[in-house]
Amino acid sequence: MKSVLETINGGASYLEKREVEDARRNMEHLLAKVLECSRMQLYTQFDRPLEEEVLAPLRELLKKRGEGIPLQHLLGEVHFHGRDFTCDGRGLIPRPETEELVEMILKQMPGEGLQILDVGCGSGVIGLSLAAGKPDSHVTLVDISEDALELTRENAEKLGLGHVDIFQSNLLDQVTGSFDLIVANLPYVPEGEAATMARELAYDPSLALFSGVDGMDLLRRFIPVAYGFLKPGGWLALEIGYDQASQVRLCLERSGFTEIEVRKDLSGIARFPFAQHQ
Repeated sequence: MKSVLETINGGASYLEKREVEDARRNMEHLLAKVLECSRMQLYTQFDRPLEEEVLAPLRELLKKRGEGIPLQHLLGEVHFHGRDFTCDGRGLIPRPETEELVEMILKQMPGEGLQILDVGCGSGVIGLSLAAGKPDSHVTLVDISEDALELTRENAEKLGLGHVDIFQSNLLDQVTGSFDLIVANLPYVPEGEAATMARELAYDPSLALFSGVDGMDLLRRFIPVAYGFLKPGGWLALEIGYDQASQVRLCLERSGFTEIEVRKDLSGIARFPFAQHQ
């Protein structure tokens, strides 16, 4: 029988040959799932022999990962801003940069009792993370996809967040009221980039990725309307594509926003526009 260490090494080699990035980390996550332990616990049992009842399901997971099925879908969850969210094909797999946006918002909005709106919520990671971080505030999450909203509801229940509203809306069509903060990570990928994207992204809903020829269609529609849903002094926070900062800044200026700042992510990319209602 193969040991834990031998199995990790063999699986990592298999994934490397299939051009899976971070092959060893992927393999460790898959083995930890099958053994129902954490990745760190694997390091304390390298010599443990693994029987066929463990190896058989592991082989199936390895095969799927080698075919490009995202690790998060195989694990059934994703760790985001200190919490575990259910993750599957109903919503976009959250990117690490989006955690940076959540952290920026929590520092930007220190008050309590805020009215917060998450537009295009997907699996709910942004809005639910804000709800957990600001339990005295009221968070509303909307999306055009009922599948995504079902996933958001499951995550809200999983995290014990009962102080949120979740409903279907095409951008702001069904939204009423005014807010201290509106946050949106809308689709921003140009349609022409579909053929060159990582194969794992094929498992994300296309509705959550693409937005016209230059990726700006939804942002152009959304930003002017969002201004009217903010309270005086309220903030809009966005996540955008790597080359869209100048276009988004111009749209924000034309829509009446002030105090516009496009903040960089940890890679130095201008990724997160913040703008205030006058």
